Amino acid sequence: MNGLEATWAARWDEVGVYAFRGDGDRESVFSIDTPPPSVSGSLHIGHVFSYTHTDVIARYQRMRGKDVLYPMGWDDNGLPTERRVQLVHKVRCDPSLPYEPGFVPTGKPTAVSRRNFVELCAQQTALDEQAYEALWRRLGLSVDWSRTYTTIGARAQRLSQRSFLGLLAAGQAYQAEAPTLWDVGFGTAVAQADVEHRPFKGAWHTLRFGDGIEVETTRPELLPACVALIAHPDDDRHRALIGTTVRTPLFDVPVPVLAHHEADPERGSGLVMCCTFGDLTDVRWWRELSLPVRAAIGRDGRFLPDAPEGVPQEPYSALVGATVHTARERVVSLLRADGSLVGEPRPVERPVAFYERGDKPLEIVSGRQWFVRSAGHREVLRERGRELDWQPARMHARYESWVDGLAGDWLVSRQRFFGVPFPLWYPLDSDGEPDHGSPILPTALPVDPASETPPGYTADQRDVPGGFTADPDVMDTWATSSLTPLLVCGADDDPDLFAKTYPMDLRPQAHEIIRTWLFSTVLRAHTETGVLPWRRAAISGWVVTPDRHKLSKKSGSATSPDDLLDRYGADAVRYWAASARPGVDTVFDEAKMRVGRRLATKLLNASRFALGMGAGGQPTAPLDLALLAELDEVVAGATAALEASDYAEALELVERFFWFWCDDYIELVKDRAYGEDDSARATLRIALSAVQRLLAPFLPFATEESWSWWQEGSVHTAPWPVVTGSSGDIGLLRTTVTVLAAVRRVKSEARRSLRWRVDEVIVTCSDARVTALTAAEGDLRAAGAIQTIKYARSDDDRVEVQATLAAE
Repeated sequence: MNGLEATWAARWDEVGVYAFRGDGDRESVFSIDTPPPSVSGSLHIGHVFSYTHTDVIARYQRMRGKDVLYPMGWDDNGLPTERRVQLVHKVRCDPSLPYEPGFVPTGKPTAVSRRNFVELCAQQTALDEQAYEALWRRLGLSVDWSRTYTTIGARAQRLSQRSFLGLLAAGQAYQAEAPTLWDVGFGTAVAQADVEHRPFKGAWHTLRFGDGIEVETTRPELLPACVALIAHPDDDRHRALIGTTVRTPLFDVPVPVLAHHEADPERGSGLVMCCTFGDLTDVRWWRELSLPVRAAIGRDGRFLPDAPEGVPQEPYSALVGATVHTARERVVSLLRADGSLVGEPRPVERPVAFYERGDKPLEIVSGRQWFVRSAGHREVLRERGRELDWQPARMHARYESWVDGLAGDWLVSRQRFFGVPFPLWYPLDSDGEPDHGSPILPTALPVDPASETPPGYTADQRDVPGGFTADPDVMDTWATSSLTPLLVCGADDDPDLFAKTYPMDLRPQAHEIIRTWLFSTVLRAHTETGVLPWRRAAISGWVVTPDRHKLSKKSGSATSPDDLLDRYGADAVRYWAASARPGVDTVFDEAKMRVGRRLATKLLNASRFALGMGAGGQPTAPLDLALLAELDEVVAGATAALEASDYAEALELVERFFWFWCDDYIELVKDRAYGEDDSARATLRIALSAVQRLLAPFLPFATEESWSWWQEGSVHTAPWPVVTGSSGDIGLLRTTVTVLAAVRRVKSEARRSLRWRVDEVIVTCSDARVTALTAAEGDLRAAGAIQTIKYARSDDDRVEVQATLAAE
């Protein structure tokens, strides 16, 4: 096995085995929307797991005669890349700094200009992408590397910006001043789809708003942002309060007591503070009840210098500049001193919203953001989900649940730097204030408004009264990667390719990004083309630890793929990955990789044996025809499984047949093959050809090597095996193997070698089975070293075997 990967990877690339030709019609093409992995360090075993699944399908379709469009992309813009550059080069971006040509990081903490920072991001991703590609080549992915794309490249930027301008013109994209989820650590807005809830330790605080009016909260620091108390309309305890006004402790601000059906009477006193903003429930109540905004926390996660409108500066000044944690301590201390804290805080652990890549709870702050309309498309998005072929089918429920639960439109702007910029400028009035209602559009794409000048202006008019200013934000990474089907298929620059490849045939991906990548791609395809972007979504599960926790780089539990490939080889690692059922979380299991390596090694050895026997003529012996009938069933089953993208089922069928062929059939016909029997030799080669091709999608290196010993061209472009319609009797083969297994068992129990002579075997079975065994008796006697076989008739279908071993 050593050396096969490097040899064949180079040969495949040299010959162009996996190149997409594009010279046929749409029906001749199988197009795959390959997930572009985030370029944020290194790939882990979870990537190897899921990308192997895609590659198995790609290889199968190529052998079925399809012209396979199987590109690779790199999702190289966004927060993960920025964080990596910050950590590797110890830099941070300060957009106010001037550009420094030829800047080289010193390894010491340094602030750099936006342009310098973007250049460092581009340089770092280029290095990481080389390492990614090297690993994928080593794993044997049958990608057409000439079609590699990036989500920050010029083509992607042009498409993303053109699509955004189209949405803007159609009223499907809009800008609004709105409360948004905000990650303080990354300093950016976060979309609903990027949120995960984690257990978080806090405390319940009971606040006294007046005589007999108590409110429980885990966020007492938001008291200056309180705009109302909310009670359930059917809560008799507070019915008399609803419609009245109470005053907040410490700040003495009047707030109304209002009713809302989402208030939980069973939670605490049944009265809830509505603050702007503590969570998404606050946002919903603020909208539905037309409440004012009293913002207290800024984008830096600290309390603003000025008290919210209507709130006295004292005692608010005690909170100015404080973090949320510090402000909470100060407010609790003030409440305790004021006598407005009832009892002491009570510890509680509850789920709190985090950005999926962040390490601090999200805040909600108000700001101007870009949105793409999605909630208004809920019904058509449901229909698109029902049109899609889901593999496995149960994954459709996750998509539909997400669509049903949409809380608002899709927030697509990010306050970061390395991303696709919004292609807009705004005119500035005489006071230097931007007119957001009259954006200036570009005349050519792609464009970087931060460094390029809009039509009709000069560079010295940037950011001065009467001049212009660039839109400061970049697009969310999902806003660019959601366009991958259009990018890969050439929607903007290759109409012939687009006609031959779109809608695509397959979207492979993991289940946790159904709500992000899959949903957003369906939405963008609907607004751009009015159809689904692909016919099938094949969903992979996670790789998990024995205690069912996801393996990840963040947790430190992910194993290096390079180490595994060094120890077991690519075919073995692919075997482990392909053994997993679609959509099922799978335990990381090196024992399975050892099984895969044994399978690949056995294939090489079995190929040497079969080819060493000579070519033979035509299969005629009953046992050989029976073997070919068995092979027909395997081909039919594996083909049906792979057509349904069930690679695990296909592998199981093929592997079972392979070991049966090696351990039973070859042993049965070995004497005939050595004796130059044409039928046995021909059958060995027919079966070998089929087995090599059936295993090729799973074990590309071992199959290519063994194929090259006797065939021209690549096994990966050879035709997939077809059912031949053999007239053989499968029952004959299975009955013969049953008897041979029983004889071997007797020898094993007696601690004798498998070649130990057997004086006599008595088989009790039906007349039909006697007939079958008689036809294969010569092979059975040779394989079992049996001198005499006798038969006893039975009235049922059982087979009983008595074997008398020769004396020592």
